[in-house]
Amino acid sequence: MAEHNILGKKGEDKAVVYLETKGYRIVERNWTFHGYEIDIIAEDEDFIVFTEVKTRATDEWGNPEDAIGRQRMRRMINSASHYLKINWIDKPARFDIISIIWNEGKAELEHFEDAFMAFL
Repeated sequence: MAEHNILGKKGEDKAVVYLETKGYRIVERNWTFHGYEIDIIAEDEDFIVFTEVKTRATDEWGNPEDAIGRQRMRRMINSASHYLKINWIDKPARFDIISIIWNEGKAELEHFEDAFMAFL
């Protein structure tokens, strides 16, 4: 596995632990459907939460969350729409971003709840 893939997996694992400690129930990880992919699908009392995790070894090139552009947001929205239809889910959806920077072996995690709307 390439080093960036290892770092990404490590970040997703950290994000899952973080979400679980916040009371979320993890429903799916790396859910794919016809080329669409969502890193983490979780639930809390009010929402089904579609989460994109961005992990970087350094912030030298900017914050990880800045790498999520409009095209990625549209793909997440389309993915979520498929997921909700396939699974007959009638719970409000929310789109979150978890940004992680590994700094000297420690993760600096930032959680952006309701990071963008589905009206792009």
